[in-house]
This record gives sequence, C-alpha cells and structure tokens, in this order.
Amino acid sequence: MLLLGCIKEVSDYELVISLPNGLSGFVPVTQISDAYSKMLSKQVAQGELLEDLNSLSDMYSPGTLVRCIVTSVEKSADGRRSIKLSIDPKKVNKGLTASALVSGMLLSGIVSSVEDHGYLIDIGVSGTHAFLPRQKAQNYIKAVKRGPDMKIGQNLNCVIVEVKNEGRVVRLSVDRSDVAASLATERQNWTLSNLLPGLVVKARVQKVAPLGIKVSFLSSFTGIVDFMHMDPEKSMNYSPDQVIKACILSIHPTSKVVRLTLRQAFLHPGGSPNQLSNDRMGAVVEESTVKAFYKQFGAVFELDDGTLAFARLKHLSKTRKSFKPGAFKTGCKHKCRIIDYSLMDEMCIVSLKYQIIEARFLQYQDIHTGDVVQGKVFALKPIGMQVKVTDGIKGLVPSMHLADVILKQPEKKYNIGDEVRCRVLECSPAGKKLILTLKKSLVQSKLPVLSSYEDAKPGLITHGFVVCAREFGCIVKFYNDVKGLVPKNELSSEPISCPDKVFHEGQVVKVMVLKCEPQQERLLLSFRLSSKPAPEDKKECTPKKKQEVKYQIGEMVDVKVLKKKDNGLEVSVLEDEGNVIASIPTVYLSDFVANCKLLWHCLQEGDVLPRVMCLHDKGEHIILSRKSAVISAVQEEQVVRSFSEIQPGMLLTGYVRNVMPFGVFVEFPYGVTGLAPKVSMSDKFVTDTKDHFVVGQTVIAKVMSTDEEKQRVLLNLKLSECSSGDSAAESFALLNQYFKEMKEIRNLLRRRGEPSVARGLCELVPGKELQLVVQDVKEDGSALFSGSCVTGLTVTATRYHLGDKNIVPGEKTKALVLHVDALTSKVYVSLREELLKQRAKLVCVRGSQRTPSTLPSCST
Repeated sequence: MLLLGCIKEVSDYELVISLPNGLSGFVPVTQISDAYSKMLSKQVAQGELLEDLNSLSDMYSPGTLVRCIVTSVEKSADGRRSIKLSIDPKKVNKGLTASALVSGMLLSGIVSSVEDHGYLIDIGVSGTHAFLPRQKAQNYIKAVKRGPDMKIGQNLNCVIVEVKNEGRVVRLSVDRSDVAASLATERQNWTLSNLLPGLVVKARVQKVAPLGIKVSFLSSFTGIVDFMHMDPEKSMNYSPDQVIKACILSIHPTSKVVRLTLRQAFLHPGGSPNQLSNDRMGAVVEESTVKAFYKQFGAVFELDDGTLAFARLKHLSKTRKSFKPGAFKTGCKHKCRIIDYSLMDEMCIVSLKYQIIEARFLQYQDIHTGDVVQGKVFALKPIGMQVKVTDGIKGLVPSMHLADVILKQPEKKYNIGDEVRCRVLECSPAGKKLILTLKKSLVQSKLPVLSSYEDAKPGLITHGFVVCAREFGCIVKFYNDVKGLVPKNELSSEPISCPDKVFHEGQVVKVMVLKCEPQQERLLLSFRLSSKPAPEDKKECTPKKKQEVKYQIGEMVDVKVLKKKDNGLEVSVLEDEGNVIASIPTVYLSDFVANCKLLWHCLQEGDVLPRVMCLHDKGEHIILSRKSAVISAVQEEQVVRSFSEIQPGMLLTGYVRNVMPFGVFVEFPYGVTGLAPKVSMSDKFVTDTKDHFVVGQTVIAKVMSTDEEKQRVLLNLKLSECSSGDSAAESFALLNQYFKEMKEIRNLLRRRGEPSVARGLCELVPGKELQLVVQDVKEDGSALFSGSCVTGLTVTATRYHLGDKNIVPGEKTKALVLHVDALTSKVYVSLREELLKQRAKLVCVRGSQRTPSTLPSCST
C-alpha cells in the first residue's frame, strides 16, 4: 500500500513516520535506497566510518513529508501492530516505466551519486538515468541548511523538467517554487497502477456524506475524503460539482481505493503540516467540547485553545460495556488528556480514560533519572528483564540490577505480569531508552541522586554500585552513567590488599565525593564517610587568629559557605580542614552581573563551591573569585604578572575596580590596574560612565599605551577594538557558561524555594508559550495575568506587548515568556501575534548589559 507520511522522529537506525488516521510506521535504515544500503554494507565490512556516509539525522528532519510503501505489518508480543515501511524509490515508484515519464510529473527521488556538475537521482524507474544539475539545486541546498552539498541517501521531491530518448534520460528540478506549483494533470497520463501519494489534483465533489465526501479527479478516477481530512474551516460548505484542490494520501493495492485530503498544508507539495507545541503533549484539558461523534470510529473534540482533537472509540470509556453514546452528543463537555499528535491529520489524539488522565507518566520525556516507577514484568531475556511502565513506555532492568545480589535463575523470582517497583538509572527520550534497577538499596535510598558530574560537590554522600574492583581500587557507577574512582587508600580505614576479594560487581555502596572535575568527567570518591567529618558545632569553625597557609594567586580550591554578608560570602577552604577563612565578594561570584545577585540569594550556609580561584592573599585577608573568564585567563596564561610584561595591543581579561566620571579603572589578576578614559569606553557616545559599567563587572580590555615612569596603563573597552579573531567562538563560549550558571541557579532554586514557586521559576524559560487568564488591566495599558503554571508569580505584559488585543479580566489567552526575574519572582510576557507565530525560533531577551565590549551580564 502506498501512503503519504510525515517524519515524526529520527534516530540512528530508523525513521518514525506519522501516517493518516493516527497510525505510525517505521522506515529501517536499510530501506532508504540501494546506494545508501551499499554504503552501509561497505562500512560494516570495513569496520570503520566512511566519510561520505551520513547519518539519518544529518539528512532527515521531523515534519518532512515522504512517500512510502508498506512492506510488512507485524504483531508484537503485547498485541500492538508494527507497520514497516520503505521510502526506496524502486519500491515506491515501481508502477512507473520509462515510457510513462512526462515533463511536469512530481516524483520522489533519492540522491545516489554526487558528480562534478550535479547529482544522479534514483527515481526507481528501470532503464532511466535521472540527473539534477548543480545550479538547479543551489536554492534548495541553501533553504534546507544541511551543508554546502547534497548527501547520498537524501530524499527529494523532484519535478521532471525534460525527458529525452523515450524516458531513458530525464532532467530534474528540486526548486521549491517548481515543486510547490506542481499539479497532476490528464496530460501526464497517470493510471491506477502508477498513481502516487503526494500528488496534488483538481477534484470535483460528487457526493457529501457525514463521514466524508466522494470526489472525482484526473477525468476517470474517484476517491474519498474522510471526515478527518476535510478543511476544518470549510467542512460544512462543500456541495456537489464544486471544484477543489486535493492531495492524494493513499492508494490501496488491491481495492484501488484512493483517499485524499483537503487540508491546506498538503495542497502545496514540499510543505510541512502544522506541529503541536511540546508543552501541550500530555496536557490534561478540563473541558473539551464534542464537535462530532462517529459510532464506528470515535469522536472529534474542540480543545480549550480552539484546536481539534480525535479520540478513538476505545479511548472514550474504560470498557466497551461502560461506553454510553448519549454522552457524546454535539456540545457535550468531557475531561481528556492529549496522548499523541497526528502530523498527517493535524490533530491531537486524546483519551478520556481515567487511568490515562491520572497517569504519572505518558511519554519518555515525563520520566526523570532517579524517579521511582511501578511496572509489570514483560519479558525475561539473557541481558535482563523488560518492564512495561505504561502502554507506550518499556524499560530494561540489566541482569546486574535484578536484585541486590546477582541472580543466577531470575525466572524463579520473577514471573511475566508480576508488578515491580523500580528506580530509573538512565532515561533517553530521543532514543526511547529506559534503564531501571530493582536493587532495594537503590530503590529505597533517601540519599541525593547523583546524575551528573556537575552535581558531584565535595562532601556529598550518596549511593552507587560497584562496576569494577581491581588492585588500584573500585570504580563506582551512579545515575546517567556517571562513574567515579575510589582509590585503594580510600576503601577503608584499615588497609585492603585485594579489593576484588572484598567488593563485588553490582554491590550497592555508600560513598562520599572527595573531588570532581566536571569537564574532564573525573570523580574521586571515598568509602571512608567519616574521614573528613563536617564540624557540627559552628564554634569549631572559628578561624585561627593567624592563618599559616599561604595560597598562590590562581590556585584552585573547594570552599564551604560559612556566613552570608551584605557584600559577599565568608567561606572556609575545605583542603585545610576548614581552618582557613576567605571571602568571595558578591560581584566575584560570576562573570554575569545579574547572576552575581542571584547566586548570592540562592546560596546558603553549608553549601560547597568547587573550583574557586585565589585572587588575592594578603595574610589573613584571602579574596576568592568564581569568574570563569578570569579563571580561564589565568589558567591559559593570558595574563600579565607585572607592569614590565604589559605590551600595547594586548587583550586582557579583568574586572572593573572603580567607576569615575572621567573613566573606568580596570584591575587584572596579579594586581596590575589600568584606566579606560571616557572616550575609550564604548563605540557609542558616553554621557554618564555609571550607565555603562558597575564595580566588579568582567571586561575584556585592549592595552593602548603604557607610561613606565608613572606606572600608568591606558586601556580601550570598545567592542570594535577588543574582539579577537574568532568573536563567534568567544560569544558561544560565554553563552555556554551563562546557561551552565542558570542551570546551577535553577537547581539551587528547586532546593531552596517554596516548591510550587521554585518549580514555576525553574520551568519558565524565554520563548515558552503559556496559557494564562487576564487578572487586571491597568490605567497605563499594562496587564496582569494568572494561571496554573505561574502560581505564586507576578506575570505582566506592557501595553506594547499586548499588541492589538483588547483583553478583559477573566479572558483566557496565549502568551510568550520574554524574561524571568527570579529575584523578584516576576515574569514578563508578550501577546503579540508575530512573536507567538515565530515561537519555534530562538527568542533572545537582552538584559541589563549596556556596553558591547563587556561580557554578558544578564539573562538572554
């Protein structure tokens, strides 16, 4: 059976395809084309990666329409049907012959070879060579943004431009305007044996019925448009003899029944159907209105945002016996949950079943590492046990994790259908990979879950499991494949000569983090939990009057927060048993000005800060810094240690020491300072220096001149002067560091704040679409909003960001998050249509940084 489908997901080994009427199918990596399969076989035979072989994710994207053919339908062990598909042109276009090819035809093709002047395209027609000139492909290559050239295995919509030698040679075009304008006509001599899905035709309405309409097209063909594929805006306005545009969805191989769609997204070949926003998947809709009920199929609903949804019969009630058709009259309201989205039907798929509405997990994205889940034993295999968490979610318990001890005969302990309580070790929604454990010590553990190297703070005590015991010590594994080493001297307070005789693979152990280097993914652990006890009495932490330990500038230390002061933090250095006291000024907590205040607000006494750098050590007064840019400059030796090392033209990273009316004083590590005069502060005209810089702000400065006699350094902070050769790489590095810090702040907020408020702040990010209710419209034109997703937060939109909408209190509306101020718990939103329509694009909100030559100082 030939079908038009839409790519829903792309993985390394298959494409998941959305099919009409809410179905899904799979295209294995071996069903792309002959040329691609040959390259796969060659790579397997050689045992090394081929340069010309691209992965599926390099060539295919969700939302792309593809022609496919059903190769098999199999039933899985749980009774579900698995539809295997192919997009190989030799199978999809098998009804076509060389003599049937005519200019103007729209066909599917796969790139089979890249030549100097163009591309050989496999269109699946025996004896025909199809060629795409390079100049005809340039606009398409630029539009799809997948590199400077096409790739072998890439799927294309091709329009035949020229046919030569009775169809043995054809010239193609993939220009988007040519493809979008293509129309199947009688002149092209299509027959039922070679008719293809995806063709757009002019059709004439023959009959209108409740379940759909019957149409005729290409003079001699008839087809059916079912109720799910009528244009929603015109569904009640079709009449006999009306001429309409339609797109062929499927052709049945034996009955020759042709099904079509009238939905606008499919009437221009090369386009994409509308997609559902991620935040709607899994959403519970309190009141959905019945628009139509079809006793053999299901019901169509209108959701709270005006979109249409479909529920199959089996999802309208718990059982067939409890189903009451009278409850689904037009206008009746029901509570439902969005369980899927059919790209080919442009409809949400919903369920009214109570157990689904109340289900904790609906998709892999709902499951997080460390979650405790209930499931049923689905299958026992040599590698472990399969557990069914929900109908659409299955996980694997590896053999090592079936119990606290290794089970030699797991079938004696577990039976198919047994209910089990597991904990999530690893979850990858993209690959639908879920790894679970049944070890009671892990499932019942109350200790923190260690799921990333960034979370491994010195002093943290948690549970893990041994994966290796050797003469050097033990390797312990945690969640999300985080691993660490317990050296031999940290295995016990007593010497252990043969660790492999004391510890075994799979053993659950309690460990303490000694040291972690997240970037290198190095983690040092100890089984000696009391080897470095945290002092319980704060009086024991009182510093000695004279600190004997001397620290070098640039030395990295781990510290513990002792006290929060108005201007910063008082900390103790962990390496010296907490006897050395130092301070971190608030402005030195981050390179980003706004993050400094946020971090000070979130950090509490007892928190451990790893990898803090010594900036000054004047005996009893040690100043530390967490500024990543300054730390990197010191570690990479991009610093000057004395005045004699300074040379004009140098680019140096420092921080603002003082802001004066005539300029800005900048200090660098090792104490060298310089002045950026007012005229050299910015590419823009500077009226007031305090409008451009604040004390402590991280900057990149260029040395303009030096006066050795007076020991003076003149600097320039203009962006045009202070950028190195690779400014894009610098910008991305800064953004990367900013987002890391924001993640750290969100984690701190989750632990510190009121649960609901903290959760709301953590989940709100710029660009997120919200469903809100208008609370008040102020005299200045701004408005206040509320909603279940912003409980406890102040949500506001300025008059400008209300757009042209005349809103009233109580009205429901969509809004886009512009900025989240975590300190004041304020959320700024926009209702402007142009922003809502482009929400898929990255939305950047500029913060309080005013001078381009400085590092970013607020959220993006």
